[in-house]
Order: sequence, then structure tokens, then C-alpha cells
Amino acid sequence: MTPELSFDTLRILIESDHLPPWAHGLLSLLRISVIVLLWWLLSALARRVIRLAITGMESTAECPEDRRRIQTLGRVFRYIASVVLGVVTVMLVLNELGVSIAPILATAGVAGVAVGFGAQSLVKDYFTGFVMLIENQVRVGDVVELGGKSGVVEEVTLRFVRLRDLEGAVHFVPNGAVSTVSNRSREYAYAVVDVPVAMDNDIGRTLQSLARAGETLCSTPEWQGRVIGALEVLGIDRLGEGGMVLKARVRVSAMEQAAVRRALLQTMVETLRQDGIRLPAQATAISG
Repeated sequence: MTPELSFDTLRILIESDHLPPWAHGLLSLLRISVIVLLWWLLSALARRVIRLAITGMESTAECPEDRRRIQTLGRVFRYIASVVLGVVTVMLVLNELGVSIAPILATAGVAGVAVGFGAQSLVKDYFTGFVMLIENQVRVGDVVELGGKSGVVEEVTLRFVRLRDLEGAVHFVPNGAVSTVSNRSREYAYAVVDVPVAMDNDIGRTLQSLARAGETLCSTPEWQGRVIGALEVLGIDRLGEGGMVLKARVRVSAMEQAAVRRALLQTMVETLRQDGIRLPAQATAISG
């Protein structure tokens, strides 16, 4: 008997409908074992590939928050891979056991449509959260404005962003409600102040006084590491009752704009008083 004949005979026997029940059961068990083995191998391969990719991305991360974001993405990808491989494996095993998967697929399709209509906002939250993590729009510790709320980011998940505002109130903003993210914590920011002065002040002396206040602040050791540029006196911004409002700004390190603005206001008040620059009668304070 030639090898070709042996293989042909074996194929005919396997495909024959006249095999005893125990032989069909043995073949089904063998195929199920192969399916489970392939699932195990593919799952291990997917986990290894994702782990290597995450490790490579973590090695280039600039801060712990970036590493946490990358780890979150790794968990998401592992979950997706597990679900896809698990569903495919279960369907193949059920088919080998003689269970028709067509009704199951049809039912799953109908259920999926129903769940999709009922949970559109939830799906939108997860999708938007995934995009936000991929694009690194928001990190823990950032000062942001999103979804009509502003504050310091305390937690970022696929479902929501948790913020704590200046008064300590905690806001849970669903990712699906986020259309625009205003992040005040990237690279640098500007401390902006509006300075109301009386109309009869000399404009030139007033601008010089404000510039001197900026130089004083920049030369103070406490603020040298936070202020990264000279004060820009932009000039008259608007006219008010009995006075005019001058606008100035200074570039500062990210997250330092509030502290620098308060120090700048204090320095400006002291310098304006020393130089005899009067505030308008209606003004009670310099605002920022």
C-alpha cells in the first residue's frame, strides 16, 4: 500500500458517514482539542505582543502619568484580544458539538442592536475615553476645563474624568460629554492681569511702573524658576468709568500661573504706590 493510498483511505474514512458513533465523537474531541490549543497559543501570543509593545512604549514615557496611561491602554488591548479570541473559540466549539450557531449569532445581533440603542451614551463614553487616552489629551494632575467644569484632574478612565475644583468639589464628567478639552498644564502658561488706573495718570510712567514691577518679580529668587519670560505690558485694554484698564502678562511654567499672578499683583500694587500711580476712585482692587 502506497502512502498516497493510505492518506486517501484515511480521508475517505474520516469523511464517511458510516463511521461508528464513537469514532465521530473521537474526531470531534480531537478537533475541539485542536481549537482549544490554538486559542491558548493565540492568547499567549497576543499577550506577549501587547506586553512587548507596552514595555517599549513605557521605556519612552517622560513621566509616571504617561506610564500609567500606557498601562491602561495595555489593559484595554488585552481585554479586547481576550474577548475576541474567547468568542471565536466558543463558537467553533459549539459548532463541533453540533449546536447550530446561526440562531445564536442572530440573537446576539438583535441583542447587540438593542443594547446599542439603550446604551449609546455608555458606548460613546468608552469610545471617547479610549481616544483621549490614545491622544494623551488629559493626564492626572493637569488643570483642565472640559464638559463645562474646570479643576485638577484626579482620575482618568474609559468612562469618566474626575475633577476637583478650587473649592474642593469633585466633578465626574462623562467622557461622552467632552467635546473640547482646555488643558492649562502643558509646557507653559501665561499669568494675565488687568490693572485699572485713574484716567489722569501719565501713560508712559504707568507702563514703566508696571514693567519695573515685572522686573522685580523676575529677579526674586523665589520666582526665578517659575517665571520663564519677561513681563509683557500689552497696553490699554479698555476704558472704564473714571479710569482705564491696562493688560499685562508673563510666561510661567505650567501649573504656576495662579501663584505667579497673585505674586505679580502684589508686586504691582506696591510698585504703583511707590511711583504715585493712582487707581480709579471706583476700583477696589486690581483684578487678574
